[in-house]
Amino acid sequence: MTRHIRHAAFFCALLLVALLVNAARIQVVEAPSYDDNIANRRTTISRYGQPRGDILVDDEPVTGSHDTGEHLRYERTYTNGPMYAPVTGFASQEYGTTFLEHAQDGVLAGTDPLLSPFPWSGTNGDRNPGGDVVTTLRRAAQEAAYEGLAGRKGAVAAVEPSTGRILALVSAPSYDPSALSGNGASVTRSWASLNRDKDRPMLNRAVRKTYPPGSTFKVVTAAAALDAGVVEDLDEPTDSPDPYTLPGTRTSLTNESEGCEDVPLRKAFEWSCNTVFARLGVRTGVTAMARTADAFGFNDANLKIPYSVAESTFDSEVDRAQLALSSIGQYNTRATPLQMAMVAAAVANGGQVRSPYLVERTTRASGATVATAGSRPTRQAMRPSTARLLKELMVDVVREGTGTNAWIPGATVGGKTGTAQHGLGNSGTPYAWFVSWAKGDRDLEPKVAVAVVVEDADADRGEISGGGDAAPIARAVMEAVLKSPSGDRG
Repeated sequence: MTRHIRHAAFFCALLLVALLVNAARIQVVEAPSYDDNIANRRTTISRYGQPRGDILVDDEPVTGSHDTGEHLRYERTYTNGPMYAPVTGFASQEYGTTFLEHAQDGVLAGTDPLLSPFPWSGTNGDRNPGGDVVTTLRRAAQEAAYEGLAGRKGAVAAVEPSTGRILALVSAPSYDPSALSGNGASVTRSWASLNRDKDRPMLNRAVRKTYPPGSTFKVVTAAAALDAGVVEDLDEPTDSPDPYTLPGTRTSLTNESEGCEDVPLRKAFEWSCNTVFARLGVRTGVTAMARTADAFGFNDANLKIPYSVAESTFDSEVDRAQLALSSIGQYNTRATPLQMAMVAAAVANGGQVRSPYLVERTTRASGATVATAGSRPTRQAMRPSTARLLKELMVDVVREGTGTNAWIPGATVGGKTGTAQHGLGNSGTPYAWFVSWAKGDRDLEPKVAVAVVVEDADADRGEISGGGDAAPIARAVMEAVLKSPSGDRG
C-alpha cells in the first residue's frame, strides 16, 4: 500500500513540474506570440485604459484624452488640431500613430521604462501613467505660419539658428487628427476621405516633401564659390554672359531680371541672376559644390527630429550643363522646407549648422524630467568669413532687392527669394520660395531662420513671386519670434 502511495505522489509531482514548465513556456517563451495575436484584446484594452500623456507647446497641452466609457476607454483629442497636425500626427485606435505620437509613443503611453520610479518596476509590461512631451515650438510663431498660409498649399519651417530648436512647423492644407482617434464608422469614413483628397492633407510638406528650391539654393552656390575662392570680391564683375549657353549644349539660360550681364556677385544675388549663378556653379566644380551642399545637410538620409525627415538631394553625378542647372536649384536638386531653413540658419549662425530638433524634454506625469534634448551636433557649412559676406548679401535682398516685403522695423533681416519651375516642360504653377533670418536690434545674435514655400503662387510674377507670396509669411513668423519672450528653454 505504501508503495502505491509513493508512486501516486511521484506521479503528482511530475504533473506539477509539467504544469510549472508549461506555464513558464507560455509566459516567457510564447508570451510575445500571444501578445501579437489578433484575437488577444487585452493589450489593446490596456493601452487605451488610461489617459495618454500630452504634447506641450509653450508648456500648454495641445492634446488631451476623452473618456468614452467603452472597452477602449480613452480616445485622443487635439486642440487646434489642423495647426499642429504636422507636429503631433495622430494617435488612432484604428490606424496607429504618426509623427510625435509615434516617435514618443513609449513616453505618452506610459510604457517607457524611464517613466518607472524604481529601476525594477515597469519592466514586465505594466503601464505607468503617461508622460508628457515638451516641444521646442513657439505658439506665436506656429500661429503666424498657419494663418499666413491661410489655406494655401505649402509649408513653413522655422528654427533657432544657435541651437537647432524648431520654432514652427506648418503644412497646408491640413486636417484634424481628432477625426481619426476612435474606432467607429466615422473614423473609417474620415480615413477614406483624407486618403482620397487630391490635396493630400495628411502629407507633412514641411519635412516629408521635397521641392526644387529654385533661386533660394543660390545661397549654397554662393557659399561654395566664396569658400573655393572662385569669387573673392562681392563687387568685382563676374564675367558672366547674358544669356548663358549651358556647357556642351545649344541651350541658352536667361534671366527674369534685366542687366545681369557681367554683374558683381552682390547685384547678381540681389536680383537673382540665373546666368551668373549657373556659371559660378560650373566654375566652382561639382566636387566643391557637392561638398558644400552636404555640409548644409543635403544628401542626409538619416535626419530625425525625432521622426524621420525626407532626404534633400544634390546630385554629384552630373555633367557641366546639369551642374549649371543644379546650381540654381533646378535639375535634380530637391529640398524640404526644413532643409532650406537650415541653410538660412547656417548663414545666421556664422556658418555653423545645428541639427534641428522638436522635443525639448520628456517628463513624468508628475512633471519630473525624464530626458532632455542635450547638446546638438554641429557642422561647419562654410567659413565664418563666407557667412559674414552672405549675411551682407541677404540683407541687401531685403533692403533693396526682391525681398523687401520681409523688412521688419527695428530688426536686421536677411533673405532670398526663389521661384521654382516644375511639371512637364515647366508647365506647372511655379513654387514661390523665401528663406530668411532675423535679429532684433537689441539681440546679440539672430533669433530665427525661416523657410516658406507656397505651391499655388502667382505664376505671373516670375522671380519676384517668392518676395510677393512667401516673404510676407516669413516676416510674420520672424516678427512673432522676435516679439515673444525667449524664456528658459533649456
